[in-house]
Amino acid sequence: MPIAETITESRNPVQLSPSAPYLAFKQGGLVLLCVAWIGLGLFGHDPWKPDDATSFGVTLEMLKHGDWIVPHLAGIALPDRAPLFYALAAAAATAFGGVMPIHDAARIAIAFCLALTLWLLSLAGRELYGRSFGWWPVLIFIGCIGLWDRAHQLSPDIGVLAPFALALYALALAPRRAVIGGALLGVAVGVAFLCKGSAAAALIGMTAVLLPFFPSWRTRRYPATLAIALLVAAPMVIAWPLALYLRDPGWLAQWLETQDVARYFGTTWDSPPMEPFYYLKNLPWFAWPALPLALWTLRVRSRGYGGGLTGAGVGLPLTMIVVVLALISAAAEPRATLALPLLLPMSLLAAAEIDTLKRGYSGALDWFGILTFGLLGILLWGLWLESLLHGLPESMARIFNDTQPGYRPPWQLLPVLLSAVLTLLWLALVRPARRSNRRAMLNWAAGMTLVWGMYMTIWLPYLESRRGYRSVAESLANHLPADTCLASHNLGEPQRALLEYFLNVVTVRDDSQASNRCDALLVQTARDESDTPPDSAWDKVWEGRRRGDDTERFLLFRRPTAAPTK
Repeated sequence: MPIAETITESRNPVQLSPSAPYLAFKQGGLVLLCVAWIGLGLFGHDPWKPDDATSFGVTLEMLKHGDWIVPHLAGIALPDRAPLFYALAAAAATAFGGVMPIHDAARIAIAFCLALTLWLLSLAGRELYGRSFGWWPVLIFIGCIGLWDRAHQLSPDIGVLAPFALALYALALAPRRAVIGGALLGVAVGVAFLCKGSAAAALIGMTAVLLPFFPSWRTRRYPATLAIALLVAAPMVIAWPLALYLRDPGWLAQWLETQDVARYFGTTWDSPPMEPFYYLKNLPWFAWPALPLALWTLRVRSRGYGGGLTGAGVGLPLTMIVVVLALISAAAEPRATLALPLLLPMSLLAAAEIDTLKRGYSGALDWFGILTFGLLGILLWGLWLESLLHGLPESMARIFNDTQPGYRPPWQLLPVLLSAVLTLLWLALVRPARRSNRRAMLNWAAGMTLVWGMYMTIWLPYLESRRGYRSVAESLANHLPADTCLASHNLGEPQRALLEYFLNVVTVRDDSQASNRCDALLVQTARDESDTPPDSAWDKVWEGRRRGDDTERFLLFRRPTAAPTK
């Protein structure tokens, strides 16, 4: 079908929705879908490495010592880390820690940030494309594969999504309401700075500065928007560095050193390696299905439809995509979580021409999603039942890199009921019905939620046994000497944070002077590394690892003169 005919058929997008006569039920169902996607996976498990455990360690230090200015991890000051997200997690832990484990309570901060992100993304979609487009950027966003487990980790990379979504809404609003748009943009810049540092604020600021290349922002009022944003953001940007300086000028100097532009772009001698094409190589799966839909929008608009490529609905998301992708690609030490803000403008751009997508394309995506998530659901149910009755098969254990086949999950009624309800709801949703482009996006988002929900309900005990460190810490506790400190060698930040949480033990790095007074040394090694002690002054007394995992080992050494274990 030619593009022109598809656009003609889509002039009234409400008619394309099979649920239009039942709008209230439809809205309620979409809210329930978002609540399920946000809530599943936040509770019921210990902190997992890397980001979840590290961020919780910083949050725990805030709760213990009440220092809301300088983040700490296992006794070490981290003035290079902005404190806002950790403070939000600490506040959530304080408010809800009395009714649930403190690590689960802290993750309520993630729920708040994700809910705010989805709401603001919906507002941006309505502002750019009309009232009927509020939900579709949200559904495309939660369907992106790159969010999978990353969206549910306690991390500032999740907290910063909300100010990016706020910036998109503010900039979409600015041509119509310059003052309010400027004020919201200033809040977005300030919160991004306090949540993730100067790089996040700079990405939003550069997007705003480049927008006058498009007619919608090339107005006399837009400079006033930028001026108001600067006035609102300035106090928030100044407040934290000033507080660092008043606490200790050395901490401000350390923070300024980490903000060095040369260090960001990896041009200093000690910078980590650069991979300029890392994000381009990974975007096809990371941003699926937003990326192909965004490319379809560019194709349609390049032919002059919907205001062309210079319209506001293309100019704003495309500018943010280019700015974020260019700057993170040029940065040192690439990480997938740094690309999460890309999914917000890409979801907006993907939603713009969702109604003009050729039926063959949307039908292929719909059936691909139904078959994929259906088969995954059958596999997850079947493998769980097999593991429950006979233990995890050895063939599947090899696929999972599990060194201990035969795992049997515990029978837990509530997770089984939740997975059953999710499965039945998904089956009811994808039942044979009049197909549409929007229905395909809804089915995809529901399928992602189904698989994620099963992953974090009936399969959660298995994941906890593989990724949790509680059993390692409890075994280590039986061999720790009394009345001495614990030195550490090659121990990662997540592991140091979890030892403090589970055992209330703050490890001392072996490269510090204080480690010389310790009678115990904990060493983290890889699978094939030697377990020889650092020198003859140490005796090996314990070795531990997580169940089924041989990628890392923990070795405890003690001086021969240390007191016997009690």
